[in-house]
Amino acid sequence: MKTVAIVGASLAGLSAARSLRVQGYDGRLLVIGDESHRPYDRPPLSKEFLTGAVSEAELALETDGEDLGAEWILGARAVGLGTRDRTVRLADDREVRADGVVIATGATARTLPGSDGLAGVHVVRTLDDARALRDDLALGGRLMVVGGGFVGAEVASTARGMGLDVTLVVAGPTPLSGVLGPDMAAAVSLLHGDHGVRLLCGTGVRGVTGGPADGSGTDRGRVTAVLLDDGRSIPADIVVAGIGATPCTGWLEGSGVALDNGVRCGTDGTTSVPGVVAVGDCAAWYDPALTDHRRIEHWTGAKERPATAVAALLSGGTAPFAPPRPPYFWSDQYGVRIQFAGHAAQADSVTVEDGDPADRSFLAVYRRAGHPVAVLGVDRTKVFTRWRRQLATAAAQAGVA
Repeated sequence: MKTVAIVGASLAGLSAARSLRVQGYDGRLLVIGDESHRPYDRPPLSKEFLTGAVSEAELALETDGEDLGAEWILGARAVGLGTRDRTVRLADDREVRADGVVIATGATARTLPGSDGLAGVHVVRTLDDARALRDDLALGGRLMVVGGGFVGAEVASTARGMGLDVTLVVAGPTPLSGVLGPDMAAAVSLLHGDHGVRLLCGTGVRGVTGGPADGSGTDRGRVTAVLLDDGRSIPADIVVAGIGATPCTGWLEGSGVALDNGVRCGTDGTTSVPGVVAVGDCAAWYDPALTDHRRIEHWTGAKERPATAVAALLSGGTAPFAPPRPPYFWSDQYGVRIQFAGHAAQADSVTVEDGDPADRSFLAVYRRAGHPVAVLGVDRTKVFTRWRRQLATAAAQAGVA
């Protein structure tokens, strides 16, 4: 391969670029990104960046003096892929040809019905999103967070620490119930009440309302309330939608790359098209443990998996590889570190093995037929790390790491 194009300039794209060089690729390397920013770290956007504890400069993922010998094409959105000659078409009518392509276009945040053009309504996906939310949070007031995933819970925690009045609306029974299972999610969700955040569970959101900023009726103005499915209208000065993300794969429609809630990949990131691999939030890798394709929208996956995909790209899919480790994520909320590894959905039982949920510090192990398939740690970093290692070892020995 003389030229490799990486489409996507966030952590997954940067990890792919680094892996290419580490694995000996010395050809032309192009990194294409639709944002104007160089790669930056996203987890702090819902936490320390909002409070000012982390600056924009500190978000940078490239190390001082790092030079990957890449050509950066930033502020350029990919709109098509010609798979026969591996040509990436850009929105500005440019075309980039390559021998190999790494798809790392990530995902875009879902928005609330009726929120277009309404000030005070936010998502948190990009640096620009976080900048706008930070400016609004500095004004104080009533914050309504919609969605009980990690982003929503972290924004709620951060804003409450800044003194805002915070309400968290969740369609399910508790925040994180889909990831942690109902029992452990209920235990973790007690953190919100401990810190004065109101939880409204079991109801969705119909939309948002607002009024003209100047009373003239000529614009939509600023958000004033959130309308719930149960008919209630909850006043709000700021609204954050944390209701999931949609993989950025529209530009691949008609290309021949198989899509199914993301780019459909094998266990090594290979796609249906030779010379094209996919990594990061847009990539649905086959998971032998689940016997299904699954997108992993977490930092660790974007950091670790590109090495496997790059090896497959350079070898034409013949490189030996170890299947990915069980998915892992962490979340910091109210000064508590929450860590999880594995798949809660596989479990038929879950037991607390260390600590006590009443103390908001415990470790729980999920099992299927007596075998560990997942582990949750709440302020139990050391013992969680040991269990995570055991989980990965057991999965590898079973051939479904």
